[in-house]
Amino acid sequence: MGMRTATTTFLAGCLVLATGCGATPPAGGTASKAPDTPVSSTAVTSTTPPAKGPEEVKPVGDAVDTRKVRWTKAKPVSKGKKVRLVWWSGVEPCTVLDRVKVKETKKRVTITLYEGASPKAKNVSCIMIAVEKATTVKLKSPLGKRKIVDGAKT
Repeated sequence: MGMRTATTTFLAGCLVLATGCGATPPAGGTASKAPDTPVSSTAVTSTTPPAKGPEEVKPVGDAVDTRKVRWTKAKPVSKGKKVRLVWWSGVEPCTVLDRVKVKETKKRVTITLYEGASPKAKNVSCIMIAVEKATTVKLKSPLGKRKIVDGAKT
């Protein structure tokens, strides 16, 4: 009979535990307001990176396997004495700006970006993700009315 009493007590205990954390909230409880709370929007904003401009980079000059890269924007700065270029690229050290070639004539300024891999990237595994980068180049003479041309398109 001692075993039977222990089993009954055990079953009663399980029943109490099961109903104690049941799915139905008590009347007037705060659980009914839970669906109105913006739980998911908090998660979305915390995982979204803050809006920022392109990553500023400078030519490294020692990249390997260099190639021409098209830029997406060219904006005169410093009263036309410089041009700021923006383009999409890969992550460093797998993709770095090697050099910028600037050819100036009376009618146009042709700017060509060259990218490659850093020599440090030999045994590095790189993620395939696009990164917006920018660099600023100095002109020999102010831009004036000259047209800016992407040298990678020619």
